[in-house]
Amino acid sequence: MKRRQALTTAAFGLGSATLAACGGRRETQRRAASTSTVTGDQHPRIRWRMATSWPESLDIVYGGAMTIAERVAQMSHGYFEITPHAAGELVPGLQVLDAVQQGSVECGHTGSYYYIGKDPAFAFGTAIPFGLNAQQQNAWLYEGGGNEAMDRLFEDFGVLGFPAGNSGPQMGGWFKRQVNTVADLQGLKMRIPGLGGKVMAALGVNVQVLPGGEIFLALERGAIDAAEWIGPYDDGKLGLWKAAKYYYYPGWHDPSASLHAFVNRKAWEKLPDAYQHMFRTAAREVNLQMLASYDHRNSEALGPLVSKGITLLPFSREILGAAEKASLELSEDYASKHQHFRRIYKQWSRFRETISRWNQLGQPGHASPAGEVA
Repeated sequence: MKRRQALTTAAFGLGSATLAACGGRRETQRRAASTSTVTGDQHPRIRWRMATSWPESLDIVYGGAMTIAERVAQMSHGYFEITPHAAGELVPGLQVLDAVQQGSVECGHTGSYYYIGKDPAFAFGTAIPFGLNAQQQNAWLYEGGGNEAMDRLFEDFGVLGFPAGNSGPQMGGWFKRQVNTVADLQGLKMRIPGLGGKVMAALGVNVQVLPGGEIFLALERGAIDAAEWIGPYDDGKLGLWKAAKYYYYPGWHDPSASLHAFVNRKAWEKLPDAYQHMFRTAAREVNLQMLASYDHRNSEALGPLVSKGITLLPFSREILGAAEKASLELSEDYASKHQHFRRIYKQWSRFRETISRWNQLGQPGHASPAGEVA
């Protein structure tokens, strides 16, 4: 019995070490084994369901949920199983957090800014207009106190949140007609979530919030006049170029977009420490891999998309200037009314100022002042 138990322990330790970074391999394996080893009744068979906000056709973003499930299964040798579900299978795509909060599913994969109706501070977990790029966002989350700041918000809703993906820079969206001035935006029906949607509403846009799987039909049938999603790779997969021909940039509303794996706190507390470690490790891998995938595939997809006859256009300086002004006013207003937003905004703003100064010195030609199109 002791020999069998020892072999099981070793297997769990080895499974965890496979995701360790290169360099110092023996020490990394030792540390992973010490944090992920489970014995005896500490490795129960656990089955979780993961609701997501994505259709299966979007292989990168839905693939993030799949990767979490695959890595956790590998590290636990099948003892800890997570089954991802596409948007609409268990709950609508924009109700993932609600399902996790209520405990109807144990975990979910979504963008936190879909839930600014609960608290506008949820926007910081995904994107703030004219805010941080992907590298800066990860620096804030992992090293600049961002995860800790968001944890205090998530705790009020009975969940834990783990960064689990980033789209990198996004495009500004698809429009059925050209928009050159703020006057051109008046009455426009556009799908755009988060604080970017609030900014557009302040500029006169009739904002709609739709999950990814519903955007094409709404745009094609005229229920909306414009829509933003992510970038060339996923936008092409959704076929948005068939429904609108003007493709605008930059994505000022989402300079990058972090995604989160949310976990119900009660379900999390029932997990052995080793399983918690596995979940965290898998989420970190997805956060790294998704950004690399989007940067690579968007760069390859842009040319073929343009060749389909679309018109690639920059937002005018008038629209960008008005949007930046409205974004600042909106943030200041939220900070005056909402405790979590005020607390995070103050800390986030200090971080942004400091890292932007460094980026402008350390990355000449790559960093531009806020609101200026490079």
